[in-house]
Amino acid sequence: MIIENFKPFFGKHCEATAIGNLLQHGGLTLSEPMLFGIGEGLSFIYWDSKQMGFPFLGGRCREDVLTENIAKKLHLKLEVKETSSKARAWEFVRSNIDKGIPVGLKLDMYYLEYFEQKIHFAAHYVTMYGYDENIGYLADVKGVRATSSLSRIAQARDAKGPMSSPNRAFTMGAAVEPPDMKRIIACAIHQNAAQYLNPPIQNISFKGIKKTAKLITKWFERPGMTSQLIAQTGYLMEEAGTGGALFRNMYRDFLKECDERYPELGLREAYLKFTRIAPMWTQVSRLICSAGESANEQPLREASGLLMTIASLEEEAMALLFENTSGFMERA
Repeated sequence: MIIENFKPFFGKHCEATAIGNLLQHGGLTLSEPMLFGIGEGLSFIYWDSKQMGFPFLGGRCREDVLTENIAKKLHLKLEVKETSSKARAWEFVRSNIDKGIPVGLKLDMYYLEYFEQKIHFAAHYVTMYGYDENIGYLADVKGVRATSSLSRIAQARDAKGPMSSPNRAFTMGAAVEPPDMKRIIACAIHQNAAQYLNPPIQNISFKGIKKTAKLITKWFERPGMTSQLIAQTGYLMEEAGTGGALFRNMYRDFLKECDERYPELGLREAYLKFTRIAPMWTQVSRLICSAGESANEQPLREASGLLMTIASLEEEAMALLFENTSGFMERA
C-alpha cells in the first residue's frame, strides 16, 4: 500500500520536514522557515549526561515541541501515539496509511539502512507514506524518498536512549490557510523571544551558549572525550541538523519572509542581526571539527570566543523581537 499523489516536502531539518510532509499532503504548504518560526523553534541547549559519550549542542526547542506548537498555532488536530508495544505501534501506522494518511515517525536513525554515517540519534523524524510485505517507504530531509525494511524501522522506533520516545508516531488533520497569519506570527515571535530571554536553567538559550563557551575549552580534559568524539560533535551540529548554522539560517529566513509580508511588525533589525549570527555558528562547528581532527585545543579556545559574541548578539536580537511584537500585540 503506497499513498497516491504523495509528494515529498523539501526541508533541511527532520522534524520540520515531517510536519511539512503532513501539512502539504493535507492541502497547506508553508515554507520550512515559516513552520520553524511559527513553532517557536529557536533555542539552544548544552546537554551532557552520563548516558552520553559526548556533549550535545542543540540549536532548537526540545524535540516534539515544534510539532505541538505548530498544531496549536494553526488549529490543527494532532494525533500522537506512543506505546511500548511494537504491534500497537505498527497498527497505528498501518491503519492510517491504509486510509491515505501519511504518518510522522520519531526514531533512531542508526538503524535505517540508507544512512551510511552510523551514529545513534533517537530524535530523527521521517514520514512514512507506504509499505509492502517487508519494506517501508519513507520521506526524509531534502525531499529524499527512501526505503528501509519494516524490521529495521520497528527497531529504530523502539530504540532507547537520550531523546527517544516509545514508538512515537503522529498525524495532523487536514489544513487550511489560517485567517490571521499576522497575529499567529507575532504571537509566535513574542513567545519564542520571551522563552529565549528567560531560560529556566543555565544550559539553555543565550545562557547555555555562554556556558558552552566556558566548558568547551576543557573538553580534552573530560573523561571519555576523545578527539573523534569532539569531531563528531562538530559534524552533528553542522551536517546532521542538530545545531550549527541551520536553525539560525532558518530563523533568519523566517524573519525575512515575515518582514516582507508584514513590515509593520518591525522585524528588519533583528533579521539583519541573524544574517551576521548564522555564519558565526558555521565557523564554531568548523573549529570544533578542526580541534578533533588535529587533537589540538586551540580551535576550541577560538570557538569559545565566538560563542561569547554569539550569545550577546542573540540576546540583543531576541530582546528586539520581544519589544517590537509586544507593541503590536498591545494594539491588536
